[in-house]
Formats: sequence, structure tokens, C-alpha cells
Amino acid sequence: MTPLRIAAWSGPRNISTAMMRAWEQRGDCAVSDEPLYAHYLASTGLDHPGRDDVIAAGDSDWRRVVGALAGPVPGGQSVWYQKHMSHHLLPTMASDWVHGLSNIFLIRDPALVVASYLKSRAEVSAADIGLLQQARLFDQVAQHLGAAPPVIDAERFLRDPGAHLQALCQRLGLAYTERMLHWPAGPSASDGVWAPHWYAAVWRSTGFEPWRERSAVLEGEPQRAADACRPAYEKLLAHAA
Repeated sequence: MTPLRIAAWSGPRNISTAMMRAWEQRGDCAVSDEPLYAHYLASTGLDHPGRDDVIAAGDSDWRRVVGALAGPVPGGQSVWYQKHMSHHLLPTMASDWVHGLSNIFLIRDPALVVASYLKSRAEVSAADIGLLQQARLFDQVAQHLGAAPPVIDAERFLRDPGAHLQALCQRLGLAYTERMLHWPAGPSASDGVWAPHWYAAVWRSTGFEPWRERSAVLEGEPQRAADACRPAYEKLLAHAA
């Protein structure tokens, strides 16, 4: 049986790590945490938390990474959930390889993303939060498929994670299991080496956090970054369940 390879494209400070936890609980699914991160940091020179550790632990050659993502599935599983940050797909990289994967897009209101992002880094730009890159990739995938790929908005998802996961599994041709709603607290062996800098909330969790209304007060460059991403977010939101 041909394995199902799922590429989940997100920006930072979203539900992407919790979603990775959910898929890891299925029992038939391998997961990979941001396999292009080392290449992204090595190529851009950006100073992210744990930068040197990320580069040392990963593969900074995107071609080798992409080749591995199309190769044998870890553990011989029938499903491979690959968690990607959309901004890791740099303009200098080919992107045609994504069409060999089942692509899904995880989005979140850019003001909420920016406010959360600033808790870990002192500065933020529109390019840092991935929505502009998501919109471009979404167009490529939709054109290739002849239809819009799945889009999941974090705020809508958290109102009823089970219903959204069930619908997504059905669209992907998979059986849904409620095991996806719960996981053990603490680190996972699948976490990237950057996890201590970014995953505190997920490490404290045993499931998706209950939905609550959120707002963000921004000004200056953070507000400009959020505003620049707003049209891309609204475009993708129109395709969300």
C-alpha cells in the first residue's frame, strides 16, 4: 500500500505542534517536526533561539531533506505527517516536490500570531509569520489539484477539534480515531531540538486547549507586519471549514 504523506503548512505560534501531537497518537502515523528548519536558518543567517543547535541537528541541504521526505516512511507506518513552516520554503528552493504530498494549510489570525511570536523574539516582520508564503503555496497547490486543498483556521478548529479532525481524516481517506484528541504531557521524541524555546504550552498540555476569545493590541512594526499579512489570511480563511 502506498503510504499517505501529509504536508501540513503553517506559520509559527499556531496549533501546528498540537496537531503534530494529535497525529502521532494514531498508531499508524510517523511525524516529522520542521525538517527544513536547518536549511532555512543556514541560508538566511537569521538568529533564532537555539540556531546553532538546530543547524547541527538537522540537514541544511534542502535537496537531501526533500529526497528523504519522499523516501521510506519512518517505522514503516502507513501515514507520514510532516509539519512544515511555510516560510522555510525559501524562494531559492524548488517547490514542485510538494505536489507529491497531500497538502493541508493551518492558519491563524495574524495579529494573534504576531503577539505570540513577540514572546520569544524581540522583532517580527511579515515574512517571519508565514502567511504570505502560505498564500503563494496555496495557489500553486490549488492550481495543480484543480481544487482548493484543506484549510484549517486555528480559532474555528479549537471550538470543536474532534469534528474538524474527523472531517479532515475523511477528506484524506483515513479512519478517524479519538486517540487524536489526547496525548501525554511533556516532551516527545519527535520534537525538534528547538522545542525548549517554543513548545512550553504543548509540553504542559494533554490535548487541544479549550477555545477562548482572544485579542491582541499591537502598534508600530508589529502592527504593520500583521496588517501586511491580513489579505493573505482572509484569502485562505475563505476556504476554511
